[in-house]
Amino acid sequence: MQFQQTELTRQVAQIAHDFAEQAIRPHVMEWDESQFFPRDVFHRLGELGLMGVLVPEEYGGAGMGYAEYKAAIIEVAKVCGSVGLSLAAHNSLCTGHILAFGNETQKKQWLPRLAAGQAIGAWGLTEANTGSDASNMQCTAVRDGNDWILNGAKNWITHGISGDIAVVITRTGEPRAKNNATAFVVERGTPGFQAGKKENKLGMRASETAEMIFDQCRIPDANRLGEVGDGFHQSMKILDGGRISIAALSIGIAKGAYEAALTYAQQREQFGKPIAQFQAIAFKLADMATEIEAADLLTDQAAARKQAHLSVTKEAAMAKYYASEVCVKVANEAVQIFGGYGYTKDFPVEKFYRDAKLCTIGEGTSEIQKLVIARSIQR
Repeated sequence: MQFQQTELTRQVAQIAHDFAEQAIRPHVMEWDESQFFPRDVFHRLGELGLMGVLVPEEYGGAGMGYAEYKAAIIEVAKVCGSVGLSLAAHNSLCTGHILAFGNETQKKQWLPRLAAGQAIGAWGLTEANTGSDASNMQCTAVRDGNDWILNGAKNWITHGISGDIAVVITRTGEPRAKNNATAFVVERGTPGFQAGKKENKLGMRASETAEMIFDQCRIPDANRLGEVGDGFHQSMKILDGGRISIAALSIGIAKGAYEAALTYAQQREQFGKPIAQFQAIAFKLADMATEIEAADLLTDQAAARKQAHLSVTKEAAMAKYYASEVCVKVANEAVQIFGGYGYTKDFPVEKFYRDAKLCTIGEGTSEIQKLVIARSIQR
């Protein structure tokens, strides 16, 4: 596949870059220190079309493709991983799930608000005791006439407090049984739906992560996405796209750390010359640049296949696995290049270092990605 960047992709990247520099960079550390979720930023991103990049224009979206989506996430994440993560979760998970599996009425009901940034999206699959073991979830939905009653909790949910529209995957069958999960849309304000504990995280601190709790939460059957029992299958399809998002997020964080380290190495002098001229530092920078490029190409491949509606499970897992591990490595090396300064909050690589680690965990750990890849190559 050829991955030549189009003029549209360049324009989207520039729009995202300019917005990140003007509206996000001045506040990055302030938001990080206080764990402040900048809701207004996402309203403004919606005005730019970046909260519904993949949503067709008929539903109020920008109607663009995965290349543009990837470019937008990278440019935002180069400045702030937290905002990049929230942008990715909103687009690929909640909005993406409704777009992929909602009927016409559901799409018209929820997508325009999500695409405009008027509503923030959340997506609930993970639970306290069922991270990778999602088929054993304890959050249940029981049918009662034309309604469903939800009980249980979801953990580690991006926008678990601030999300206005949540896609929630619940168990509607026996634990670990085949086809035992169903997806529903639940709006904030529905009786029995409330936010729980907000996590105090190492990194990505301005991207809100919290519990969603359901206590006798009654919703109509009209809020069901797809067929009863199809929720887990739907979730795996959504995670394929979500892994492309995390790969792009990883590339953005890695590029931000690399560019900061390169600039510093060219300016910082020791023994009468810039440290970038010493082989020990030059080789670090060479490895960083090469591995970012490789991660970028893997992600381009996955994005192109997704755009072409081809199978992408293996390619998305490869891109997410490799890009996230590269992200951690590059951020670590960036701190090393900065030396003692890199360990302080006065320089940007300290935050890139903390943010990077989430990329190897969220939307399937590196170990899960290797499992997915291993299964794919042995079929």
